[in-house]
Amino acid sequence: MDMSISGSIWIRRQQCPCGDWKCYINYEGVDQPSMNPQAGKDETMSTSATEAIFPPYVGQIFRTDDDAFDYYSKFARKNGFSIRKARSTGSQNLGVYRRDFVCYRSGFNQPRKKADVEHPRDRKSVRCGCDAKLYLTKEIVDGLVQWFVSQFSNVHNHELLKDDEVRLLPAYRKIKEADQERILLLAKAGFPVNRIIKLLELEKGVQTGQLPFIEKDVRNFVRNCKKISQENDTELNERRVHDIIELLEACKDIAENDLDFVYDYITDANGKVENIAWSFGNCTCAFARFGDVVTFDTSYRSITYGFLLGLWFGINNNGDVIFFGCVLLQEENVNSFTWAFQTFFRFMRGQLPQTIITDIDPRLREPIERELPNTKHLISIWHILSKLPSWFSSIIGGQIGGLKAEFEILCHSENWDDFERQWDAMVTRFGLVSDKHIELLFSYRTMWPSSLIKDCFVGHAMTLKYLTSLRTVMKNLLSSQTCMRQFFDKVVAASKAGNRAVASERYMIIQTCLPMEEHARGILSPYAFSTLQREMALSMQYTISEMTNGSYLVQHHKKLDRERFVIWTDRDEQICCSCKEFEHSKLLCRHSLRVLLARNCFQLPEKYLPQRWRRSNISNDDGGDADITDERVQSFRSLASDLLTESLVSTGRFTYAEAELRGLVVRVKNMPESDALLPTRTQCIQQELNRRANSQ
Repeated sequence: MDMSISGSIWIRRQQCPCGDWKCYINYEGVDQPSMNPQAGKDETMSTSATEAIFPPYVGQIFRTDDDAFDYYSKFARKNGFSIRKARSTGSQNLGVYRRDFVCYRSGFNQPRKKADVEHPRDRKSVRCGCDAKLYLTKEIVDGLVQWFVSQFSNVHNHELLKDDEVRLLPAYRKIKEADQERILLLAKAGFPVNRIIKLLELEKGVQTGQLPFIEKDVRNFVRNCKKISQENDTELNERRVHDIIELLEACKDIAENDLDFVYDYITDANGKVENIAWSFGNCTCAFARFGDVVTFDTSYRSITYGFLLGLWFGINNNGDVIFFGCVLLQEENVNSFTWAFQTFFRFMRGQLPQTIITDIDPRLREPIERELPNTKHLISIWHILSKLPSWFSSIIGGQIGGLKAEFEILCHSENWDDFERQWDAMVTRFGLVSDKHIELLFSYRTMWPSSLIKDCFVGHAMTLKYLTSLRTVMKNLLSSQTCMRQFFDKVVAASKAGNRAVASERYMIIQTCLPMEEHARGILSPYAFSTLQREMALSMQYTISEMTNGSYLVQHHKKLDRERFVIWTDRDEQICCSCKEFEHSKLLCRHSLRVLLARNCFQLPEKYLPQRWRRSNISNDDGGDADITDERVQSFRSLASDLLTESLVSTGRFTYAEAELRGLVVRVKNMPESDALLPTRTQCIQQELNRRANSQ
């Protein structure tokens, strides 16, 4: 295993939050940040594990010789042998133009000169002159290089191995990267190789001797890693010191040119940088508007520098991921996380969020309770679901699918009594009563069941769509890097791109023709409006029954949804639904909208059009407030809507309106920005009349 600095300095944390150092996590359904540059290319010959591997044939074409070798290797494994690369032929003009692949038992070993020892080792050769082979020849067709099979033979002079035997051939005994990390962790803890093998068999739920590698492979791997680690320790330490100093210099350079950029760091007793955090001016401005919900991601650790990476994200009024700040921590303990929270919220000028979303980590719990006493701490259900197979597959085996299905049902329990009853039934059914991971989940039970945290505002930051967007941002941020300075530059670019003001001025079509919908369209951002618009359309499927004291029973006409109770107060125009969707997302639910429609409300009450979802809640590139008011926006949108309606009557009207608008845009761009230099409304009208008279 090469211990030198790799193409990406970040790996996903494998340590389990249960606190047992012997327990680790294999995440399900979440891509790693490092990306293979060859991934996704269009291969001439592509195969997958589920495709049939047919015998190669003369004339078969491959895009590269590596593709041919992979194909032949899969065919060989399926048929009970392995292959190796033999002769290659090349020229100065063409380079290598012939490749020979042969059976692993091809040829004969030449007799070696025996070492001058008392008892030399007499190893028996496996080579027996087998004639099975595949020869490739390169040709250039229309300027494109391709390789075709010029000779192929599948005649063997030895017995082919069975499926259970062929996996033990050296060519197929591969230790995967996740297994390598686990083996190294156990070896550093002092486990002997034979116990490492037994532990891996237990964790993977396989029978003795059924791992894809043998004890000899593990022993060689550990020995080589120790040797390489000793050789590279000095070089890596020097590189770490140099790169951290370079990172601090980059922070200082930006701070000198950008007064809004902030950073801080602390050192240990030896003067070594222990923790470092930074943020940008546009992040602070974005946090002032959208810092009500914060996601703190601590999923990755640097394999080169030993730092834990913490990234602060939010969601803006368009449903996009926005970047708030970054922290690097040498240790994963309460003191380090406390420093991270104190520093970050100092950067954010003391503003604290309503909700913070993290992964399960007991070391985060105390710092959050201490530094954010009035902030609701939630755990993303998607993080939990990704861990379930790693936690329970070795215990319940093939029942993991059933456990996940019951777990998702559990998340939608109607109340705490239902939750605890279903929890006890699930734990008993799958025999997990005394499991440490079950105990961990139960200790966090007030933070993750989606139906039981509806009174906590999350602003759509716990949806699968948001998590997918967040993982895309993380992958782009952490992939293909070789040093800390490159990572820092990527963070700078991400903060500028992700926090740039979005105009969101696209035209949105009315679906229900309700005055309430028209009213909301002129105020809410497209993302928020599309969400509310969908709820308005679905509200038509519900019936209402008026009850006493201004309450209503709202039911789906086909009983496809639970019945909800909605309370309306005339005095202060306040509406409250038992589903608590407004508290959860700050957007009204279909049940509340149905009651408002029944009460002939033509506009949504002002309190139910919160500022965080409004179009006007944007910032300009300098981070200052955009000089725009709701009144101006609504007036302009009303004119634009009327113009579009009238222009679509005929092609002639549309062509005329389009030409006039293009000319208007040019004239507005040429006008001075200062209000003092602009003409009055009367002067503008007179100028327009003069312009039209001159044009005629």
